[in-house]
Amino acid sequence: MGYEEFTIEGRNAVIEAYRSGKPIDKLFVLDGCQDGPIMTIKREAKKAGTLVKYVTKERLDQMSDTGKHQGVIAQAAAYTYAEVEDILDVAKEKGEPPFIFLLDNIEDPHNLGAIIRTANLAGAHGVIIPKDRAVGLTAVVARTSAGALNYTPVARVTNLARTIEDLKKEGLWFVCADMGGTVMYDLNLKGPIGVVIGNEGAGVGKLVKEKCDMVASIPMKGDIDSLNASVAAGVLAYEIVRQRLKG
Repeated sequence: MGYEEFTIEGRNAVIEAYRSGKPIDKLFVLDGCQDGPIMTIKREAKKAGTLVKYVTKERLDQMSDTGKHQGVIAQAAAYTYAEVEDILDVAKEKGEPPFIFLLDNIEDPHNLGAIIRTANLAGAHGVIIPKDRAVGLTAVVARTSAGALNYTPVARVTNLARTIEDLKKEGLWFVCADMGGTVMYDLNLKGPIGVVIGNEGAGVGKLVKEKCDMVASIPMKGDIDSLNASVAAGVLAYEIVRQRLKG
């Protein structure tokens, strides 16, 4: 799999991309266009859970490489998404309790790439991201991961809270990073675990937070009150690594 992000332009090309199962992160559609082919594309986008943005003709012209976008441009993922079951299978194959990152609406591709890199180095078995209001597997994410995307499966789900409920049935416990929680050193983070990291600005959403079993705070001694999302992920991940190594 390469690092090249790519766009698909033209109505027939976009329709065929959906029908072939190609993963598409975002769809840019000419605002106000309601003709048959565009409506077909919008139906396919809805079925696939693609984020749709309505833009002006000038914006589409700027994005277009060919000048023949016909009112629609799809932005395709640079990498293929895994399924949640694939991540659990990786843990089973290694004979290890599952260790998974779940990212609640991370929007910065550099943060996502850095978290995937940290996940790989910390021995996590995969990363789960939501389909909506979050960055997908773009070329920037791939580059920032420094190759980790070749080895760490990333699954994309419609509902993160429901995914947590499903994974609890598989025996996982969930901890989210939040300033108001228990100091992470005082928590038992061993065993099958999912680490929930929130949005760069808003943090972990209320509904997702309510599904977590533990809330971990990272001790901070400086003059500002929060860490970058990818740094917070790294700090919490390596506390899990430390506890796992202790046995």
